[in-house]
Amino acid sequence: MSISFDNALGVHEQALKFRSQRAEVLANNLANAETPNYKARDLEFGAVLAAQQSGGSQSVSLAQTNAGHIAADSLIDQVAGLRFRTPLQPSLDGNTVDAEAEKAAYAQNAIDFQASFTFLNSKFKGLMTALRGE
Repeated sequence: MSISFDNALGVHEQALKFRSQRAEVLANNLANAETPNYKARDLEFGAVLAAQQSGGSQSVSLAQTNAGHIAADSLIDQVAGLRFRTPLQPSLDGNTVDAEAEKAAYAQNAIDFQASFTFLNSKFKGLMTALRGE
């Protein structure tokens, strides 16, 4: 009898992947807080979840025409949930990054990442207990 890790681990594996990608987007926003005309972006959990549940049929196909180009696997699907953030207070230079809001979002994302990691860890402990027959 084989174990299906997709069924055993649930959504927590995908949640960890989402949280790590969102951390990259938020860190990129913070790194560009002083860049003129930079538009802050964020991932929408609901849109990414809907894309995952529909089988990801909305994906954008990219071709790597040069070895120096960024691999398509490392890009976040634009259709799935990467959106430009609406600024609360517009800047004179066109930058929409609010550093304090980005830091708060990054901290909340870190907490959510830790929660998903804890759930995933408990799933692995449960599987190990079942395999040992304890």
